[in-house]
Amino acid sequence: MSNTKKTSIGGQALIEGLLMLGPDMQAAAMRHPDGHIVVEEKPRRSSGKLARIPFLRGSIRLVTQMKTGVSALMRSAELQETGEATTEPTRADRFFERHSSLVTGLSVVLGLGFSIVLFILLPSLLTDALRALWQIPLGTRHYGLALSEGAVRMLLFIGYLFLTSRLKDIRRVWMYHGAEHKTIACYEAGAELKVDQVKLFSRLHPRCGTSFLFLVMLISILIFTLVPRFGPLVNVGIRLLLLPLIAGISFELIRLSGKYDNVLTRAVSKPGLWLQNLTTAEPDDAILEVAIAAMTAVIPAEAGRDDWAA
Repeated sequence: MSNTKKTSIGGQALIEGLLMLGPDMQAAAMRHPDGHIVVEEKPRRSSGKLARIPFLRGSIRLVTQMKTGVSALMRSAELQETGEATTEPTRADRFFERHSSLVTGLSVVLGLGFSIVLFILLPSLLTDALRALWQIPLGTRHYGLALSEGAVRMLLFIGYLFLTSRLKDIRRVWMYHGAEHKTIACYEAGAELKVDQVKLFSRLHPRCGTSFLFLVMLISILIFTLVPRFGPLVNVGIRLLLLPLIAGISFELIRLSGKYDNVLTRAVSKPGLWLQNLTTAEPDDAILEVAIAAMTAVIPAEAGRDDWAA
């Protein structure tokens, strides 16, 4: 097993910024349009006892972190707008300011809705067309159909990542994602959090959300092979009901693979590392400065407080 520290600190790329989540604190570091770095810190709220129950905690933490991430993303977008020409706030601007929690919640729902349509509904509809073509009766399990649906879902996922990685603005976000990984790797290695040190580390990291998403795709294929096929809407409903189970299994596998270093855990992490070639890019020094500012703000004072635990 490697002697390198494994931290539970993780993050998310923002618009010209980075959100870091520590065991006690969260910090969003953002590059202001005038060039200086803005760091906004606040204590992390407990997710409750349910978030500590194996297989249940995966779904709870996923939704909680989505809400936190969307809120930080909106804040980073707001900060960038301060550099634009100022105009009188519109009625919509005032509404969003008064109801920020509602807007954040709606953004999470819309994001989930988009993911459901693209990665659950569309593969199910395409596979149902194959079922009709192959004249397979409803209510039967068919491994070929389950594998076909999984392959379609995986291709859509990889295609989505590839296309978004070609967009200039998104590539900038991927640079912040790469900076997150480099900074965490530098901290885990015990090196000083300075730009000239951080830039030496890889932008690929084995305990990344990309690996979690790939595992969700893979586990869903295995689970859905056990489920009989019905009409398209029923199939989608069944898959939505099974999502918490799939997310829970994937989350536990990620936690275990993060704790141990062997052939099996490296195999679990490898596909996610491949995909990170699409979801990360090499950051410049200015981006690394932002990542270091976010990371420094969440490192706990108590040694070992942020150690990775299964």
